[in-house]
Amino acid sequence: MVKQMKIVVLDGYAANPGDLSWDKIAQFGELTVYDRTPVDQIVGRIGDAQVVMVNKVPITRETILACPNLKLIAVLATGYNIVDVTAAREHGIDVCNIPAYSTASVAQMTFALLLEICQHVGAHSEACHTGAWERCPDFCFWNYPLTELDGKVMGIVGYGQIGQAVGKIAQAFGMRLLVCARHVRPELESETCHYVPLEELYAQSDVISLHCPQFPETAGMINAASIAKMKDGVILLNTSRGGLIVEQDLAAALRNGKIAAAGVDVVSQEPILPTNPLLSAPNCIMTPHIAWAPKEARLRLMDIAEENLRAFCQGKPIHVVN
Repeated sequence: MVKQMKIVVLDGYAANPGDLSWDKIAQFGELTVYDRTPVDQIVGRIGDAQVVMVNKVPITRETILACPNLKLIAVLATGYNIVDVTAAREHGIDVCNIPAYSTASVAQMTFALLLEICQHVGAHSEACHTGAWERCPDFCFWNYPLTELDGKVMGIVGYGQIGQAVGKIAQAFGMRLLVCARHVRPELESETCHYVPLEELYAQSDVISLHCPQFPETAGMINAASIAKMKDGVILLNTSRGGLIVEQDLAAALRNGKIAAAGVDVVSQEPILPTNPLLSAPNCIMTPHIAWAPKEARLRLMDIAEENLRAFCQGKPIHVVN
């Protein structure tokens, strides 16, 4: 194991705001951790390090050329679009990611958004605390329509580990599944789960949940044209990538009622811009990209990061994406 290796973490705060330890990473060499790194300080902070760990800080071709000692770019996330993987490969640099650490957490958040849309728990709790219940002439009241999921159809776009986890929860609620994925796995089909073309999923789903990566062919896939193919009053969920949705088109569909409600944990530019049209759209529940962030998931992330670094030091890198 290389003991004098230099390791730099450029944006460690999101994964570890102080409730976890970097000790498992520090055992492999000289570790420097920065909470955040401005773009103009990336090259200087990497310096002569052999390993850089990043979450959302971009590692461009220019950065790779300016840091000739780099041997490993370790992404502290599953998505790795912030790295120029082609340039890394050309210069013999491995790029690894953290797969499957947040499956349960993202599935849980997907249903947290859906249940809030269907039950409006937060709003009704606030109404109780502000005296609406005590003033009510009846034993109960509701300020919003309440929706039962049993018997509804959930369309899941992308049926990898997270999509499948969401599907299991949906089936436990009595929902039927229509799924669309690049690779069909017949063994996953059942009486309540069927692969269908995307057009059919749009047309028949009461709830649509996005769990596919953002590639050129999926960017902006939810737009005015695809929304027009959906059921009137559909519910849309996105805990994947904000760029899958043309936000102006979604906002328009929320305003005209074509889409009854949306629950999104991600947006096209993060942190969100004050001009994002979803901020002023009706019936849009938003959370600040936290589906991945429960402590249990972040512990798994750190454990896998350690495994990645250990395997690299042993000359047998794992989870290499380039």
